Amino acid sequence: MEAAVAPGRDAPAPAASQPSGCGKHNSPERKVYMDYNATTPLEPEVIQAMTEAMWEAWGNPSSLYPAGRKAKDTINAARESLAKMIGGKPQDIIFTSGGTESNNLVIHSVVKHFHANQTSKGHAGGHHSPVEGAKPHFITSLVEHDSIRLPLEHLAEEQVAAVTFVPVSKVSGQAEVDDILAAVRPTTRLVTIMLANNETGVVMPVPEISQRIKALNQERVAAGLPPILMHTDAAQALGKQRVDVEDLGVDFLTIVGHKFYGPRIGALYVRGLGEFTPLYPMLFGGGQERNFRPGTENTPMIAGLGKAAELVTQNCEAYEAHMRDIRDYLEERLEAEFGQKRIHLNSQFPGTQRLPNTCNFSIRGPRLQGHEVLAQCRVLLASVGAACHSDHGDQGSPEGHGVSRLRCQISHLQDAAEILG
Repeated sequence: MEAAVAPGRDAPAPAASQPSGCGKHNSPERKVYMDYNATTPLEPEVIQAMTEAMWEAWGNPSSLYPAGRKAKDTINAARESLAKMIGGKPQDIIFTSGGTESNNLVIHSVVKHFHANQTSKGHAGGHHSPVEGAKPHFITSLVEHDSIRLPLEHLAEEQVAAVTFVPVSKVSGQAEVDDILAAVRPTTRLVTIMLANNETGVVMPVPEISQRIKALNQERVAAGLPPILMHTDAAQALGKQRVDVEDLGVDFLTIVGHKFYGPRIGALYVRGLGEFTPLYPMLFGGGQERNFRPGTENTPMIAGLGKAAELVTQNCEAYEAHMRDIRDYLEERLEAEFGQKRIHLNSQFPGTQRLPNTCNFSIRGPRLQGHEVLAQCRVLLASVGAACHSDHGDQGSPEGHGVSRLRCQISHLQDAAEILG
């Protein structure tokens, strides 16, 4: 659940560095926005960075005249900011159009690398796979975003790849490490598990999965099998909790700007890009982004993404603590208003970490379908599931695997007094 007055043309811009009381207007037009896992408004400092780039860095970043060099410098600075935000190296960051492209880029790169190695090993007389004509095998969870689930389903339907979808535990809400390891095959090439679920807020055990995969890879190499790569879609976690690629132990990490008050572009972290971890372009053109993602760079959007990352690095601990306090307050007030028999907090799993901003709850009772409840709201702007499934009514999406739910996400800019009046 996120609460903030929906930004409007005449609305004052909240300060980025501290919570603002951005919901205290008495106007009947006032709206409380609580769908920040779908998208966040732009921070004023992000808008300023984008505006400055439009005025001063308008040149082609590949050009040598001043406006072009300014654009290149702006892009490099943003790359540094993103790397710092996730504890990685700037040379391992590739800018993309968003999370969907980043996720697809990882999946298709793994398929291409599998076949490239099959061919090279075949020419050398080796046996990269124990089965002639084998397909690369992917392991993921049943609650991944569509930009993971759908390309994998498509590859499986086209018989280009094999995929195992691991369910989440009803006890922890997580994809269990043992279940993932049990699904490994000789042809497994990628495990992709989201860092945090966008509907329940449950944080997945990505570090533990990576550690187990790393240990398994030592055995695989000794047996003549290639290592398994690890990817996490960190879209929902960034800006809400500390994210560090070294702690996570991943080879790929997806970054999505509009989930942490940046513009609608993204990036992909690739550990040891082109040296230790393979990446194959899906596009071909002028050679930008070291040929991994060609196309003239969108300098203003990249500048905004870099500024948003800089703000996360500076303020993440304060954001996290503030959002957690508000979320806990909201859940306490919901139980007080409705009673524990009428409301169920779906994302509270004992011993399981969850995002500090996300609340997923059900109101029990006849004719209390989520979309009908929201239709009666005059102030609250929330959702029953992921934004990309908004046309599914109350059926929810695979990420939430539930019905008749309300999902709210809190902003780091929200005044707690605004929630529930």
